Amino acid sequence: MTITRIHSGGEFEPKIGYCRAVVAGGWVHVAGTVGQGDTVTEQCQSALGIIHAALTEAGAGWADVVRVTYMLPDRHEFEPCWPMLASTFGANPPVATMIECGLLDPKFRIEIEVTALLPEQN
Repeated sequence: MTITRIHSGGEFEPKIGYCRAVVAGGWVHVAGTVGQGDTVTEQCQSALGIIHAALTEAGAGWADVVRVTYMLPDRHEFEPCWPMLASTFGANPPVATMIECGLLDPKFRIEIEVTALLPEQN
């Protein structure tokens, strides 16, 4: 089995020792991803952009995501993100979990992790 590692150039990847995504066994595992911005919705949009770039590099897209985990330090900040998330996944919603927890830095308001199944290659 071939394992492909995708790096985004994020500052924490070399500091902590991880990569943005790993492609293995027909699956794309995208690491917990935070985004930039001052508000939870700005950070959510930014994180989704970083995740989308990793999925695209792996050969997958939003319709291939089967699981998403949202992590927020304040569960009350999750609802403003719902319209953006519903729009992102559209007619192909994955299973989802939201966890209220501390994040690496207090400036981060949301972290998103996804798992996708690579489309079959013809």
